[in-house]
Amino acid sequence: MMLLISNDDGVRAPGLLALQQQLSKINEIKTLVVAPERNHSGASNSLTLDQPLRKQHLENGFISVNGTPTDCVHLALNILCESMPKLVVSGINAGANMGDDVLYSGTVAAAMEGRFLGLPAIAVSLVGTTHYETAALYTKKIVEHLLASPISQQQILNINVPDLPFENIKGIKVTRLGKRHQAEMIEESIDPRGREIFWVGPPGNIADAGEGTDFHAIEHGYISITPIKVDLTATEQLPILEQWLSAF
Repeated sequence: MMLLISNDDGVRAPGLLALQQQLSKINEIKTLVVAPERNHSGASNSLTLDQPLRKQHLENGFISVNGTPTDCVHLALNILCESMPKLVVSGINAGANMGDDVLYSGTVAAAMEGRFLGLPAIAVSLVGTTHYETAALYTKKIVEHLLASPISQQQILNINVPDLPFENIKGIKVTRLGKRHQAEMIEESIDPRGREIFWVGPPGNIADAGEGTDFHAIEHGYISITPIKVDLTATEQLPILEQWLSAF
């Protein structure tokens, strides 16, 4: 049985290694790691269409690709996998992917590409950069349960883990996505050659961290699991739009 592992922090990221080491301990499981050659945080669902993709086999068995997280999963599932994996696992990301951030996340996008191609998928993020082993151990438990008791292939599980020692995690909560305020303003500057440059500002402050959100769970020491789906149709708005168009 095969698991496909990818990420957006790059093929040499510590979270990727920690994840592969734990998932490879599951009985009768083989892992294939296909990840970007460099950091692609914030790449969302982008595909590389202006240059060819190239792969490189690394000394630890991982495969590096000169593309985005979506490229990696797309290439793996269409070309590199000898047999179709049972699950796509993306992570462990260095930093949270909660609330509105999932729209930009390359970590979530890698999982989403697995879903596009018909597989169940999970995205895992550590809300920090220290306790990767905690996130890896809990991901192993969740994957084992998911393989034993499959859920719908129509959704993705977005998992965020507090940056705490394993024994300090209080449990797991099923959550909804919270919300942020508008992102900070773009910063203008001048480079050493006198040319105008711009830096994208940091994410906005949290606007909705109420009970039941991913933000609330993390703040109180719980792992957050949020089911997300690909269909962006605002179904509840369809009759309203029909009525609006009737007067067109």
